[in-house]
Amino acid sequence: MNIFGTVVFVTLLFTFFLTLVSELLNLKASAAGIPAEFVGVYDDAAYRQSREYLGTSTRFSLFSSAVDLLLLLLFWFAGGFNALDQFIRAQGFTSLANGLLYIGALMLLQSLFALPFSIYKTFVIEERFGFNKTTPAVFVADLFKTLLLALLLGTPLLAGVLWFFEKSGPMAWLLAWGGITLLSLLLQYVAPTWIMPLFNKFVPLEEGALKRAIMDYAQSVRFPLTGIYVIDGSKRSAKANAFFTGFGKRKRIALFDTLIAAHPVDELVAVLAHEIGHFKKKHIIINMILSICNLGVLFFLLSLFMNNRSLFDAFFMKELSVYGSLIFFMLLYAPVELILSIFLQLLSRKHEFEADAYAVTTYSKGGMLADALKNLSRSNLSNLTPHPFYVFLNYSHPPVVQRIERIRAHFAKP
Repeated sequence: MNIFGTVVFVTLLFTFFLTLVSELLNLKASAAGIPAEFVGVYDDAAYRQSREYLGTSTRFSLFSSAVDLLLLLLFWFAGGFNALDQFIRAQGFTSLANGLLYIGALMLLQSLFALPFSIYKTFVIEERFGFNKTTPAVFVADLFKTLLLALLLGTPLLAGVLWFFEKSGPMAWLLAWGGITLLSLLLQYVAPTWIMPLFNKFVPLEEGALKRAIMDYAQSVRFPLTGIYVIDGSKRSAKANAFFTGFGKRKRIALFDTLIAAHPVDELVAVLAHEIGHFKKKHIIINMILSICNLGVLFFLLSLFMNNRSLFDAFFMKELSVYGSLIFFMLLYAPVELILSIFLQLLSRKHEFEADAYAVTTYSKGGMLADALKNLSRSNLSNLTPHPFYVFLNYSHPPVVQRIERIRAHFAKP
């Protein structure tokens, strides 16, 4: 095994070790008692169920991660990457078609191996704890729609990247970066109208106290609302959520029907104020810029490793190819991706605090955000005492107790 193979192998094992340690620490931290803020929200039985849900989910996640790692290593060291490549090349297609088939076959294999785990998580674990609302028909339909979107959108996108690197010389990375960036921006614009409705119904929020309260708040902060929608989240899960998506005239604020059913108007407006806070604080634009920059760095580094003989030797490949370079570079890039993800998670947690602060300072009943967070945590069986190391590696949101403490501190100020 050469240096490239060693880096990939060590990274895979180290990442799994980090995951294992953080998950075990997180389970140990969950043994703490009910935080003071949640006394009366969680009783002993509910808190015990929350810990049981965490333990069951954690053990299943570790098992599935171990299987994923084992299958990847077996495929790698059994020469699977090269065998698949030789089989596809033997069919006599063009290099571009070979690339599409090769990457498509790897993605299909990964999806097939992941499918039993997805089925078990949905229909056993989530069902056991009362969250699952997905029927087999909806599950199958989602798989079909996802596959169709991958073919319709992913295939031309991948073909474009492969073509640029095959035909455009040293500037290929720049052209590929620009092309994917433009397409990503376009998808962000059209997704609320054309893609998301394939999976969920978006129904305009009906007239009533909730809509009036939302519109009054939006007007008070000069936020032009062109669409408030109710999404049928109960079609798949009992868990509740809200999100903001789209740009310009196509931006949407979507409230899960499960959220509306479980929270009073003041709490819902506070949650919405938090989402508007992300927009007002430019978090969406900041995240998009960072994502675009990260993509540019990735393509530039990919261009440096294109058709690198040593990289291909690490995966026992006989012949060089653009598509092979793409796959193997992504595995080599994993340590950089891990470090970047930690910093991005840290930034995301900062943004969540800022959005909370915006909500409590601009909404007259902003303190209700704390109550909303409590009720959301209770209904979702959230872990109230995550270990700091687990938060450091995985959390895009601060722990809920920390968020509530910040909200309380704001109102405690003289």
